[in-house]
Amino acid sequence: MTADFTREQAAMIAGRARVAGVDEVGRGPLAGPVVAAAVILDPLAVPDGLADSKELTAERREELCALILANALAVGVGSASAVEIDTINIRQATLLAMRRAVTALPLSPDLVLVDGNDPPALACGCEAVIGGDGLIASIAAASIVAKVTRDAMMARLSLAYPSYGFASHVGYGTPAHRAALKTHGPCPAHRYSFAPIKGLWSR
Repeated sequence: MTADFTREQAAMIAGRARVAGVDEVGRGPLAGPVVAAAVILDPLAVPDGLADSKELTAERREELCALILANALAVGVGSASAVEIDTINIRQATLLAMRRAVTALPLSPDLVLVDGNDPPALACGCEAVIGGDGLIASIAAASIVAKVTRDAMMARLSLAYPSYGFASHVGYGTPAHRAALKTHGPCPAHRYSFAPIKGLWSR
C-alpha cells in the first residue's frame, strides 16, 4: 500500500502551508542510535511509490531516498546515541531524535505529522497518526530517509567494530548478534540498558 498526499493537502487548504512528516527507526535494536527524519514534501514533486520503509526493499528505499532528497522542500535528520538511550531511556531518546530532526529542517513547519501515538513536544502544531508511515506521504518519506540514514550509520559502525556484523543486522538481536555478544561482550555502540546486555555488563 502506498501513502498519499491528501492529509497534507487538507492542512495546506486550512492555512498550514508547510507540513512536515516525521518518523523514526531503531527503537528496538541492541546497538546503535535511534534516528528520526522530518520531511516537507514539495506538493508539485511528490515521488511515486512512497510507503512504509519496512515494506520496501533496500534498493527501492535507496532510490526513493535519493528522490526525496532531490525534490523535497526540506529534510532534517536527528538521532540519539546509545549513550543517550541508556541515560534517558528509549522513549525519551526517540522523542529527542524527533525534535532534533524537526530543528534540523531549513524551513520551519506549520504542522508536524508524526507516525505513532507518542508525538514530541514542539513549538508548532503536532499530530500523531497511528500507521501514518503507510498512509501519509510525508511520514512515509521520513520513514525512508530515517531508515536509509540509520542503515548507513550502522554500516560505518560495522567497520569500527567488525566482530558484531552490524552491517547485516543493523543492531537487532539476531542469533548471530547475540552469539557475538556472548563471545566478545558489548562494544561502545551497544545499549547497556537493554536486555540481554543489562545486568551482565556495564559501561
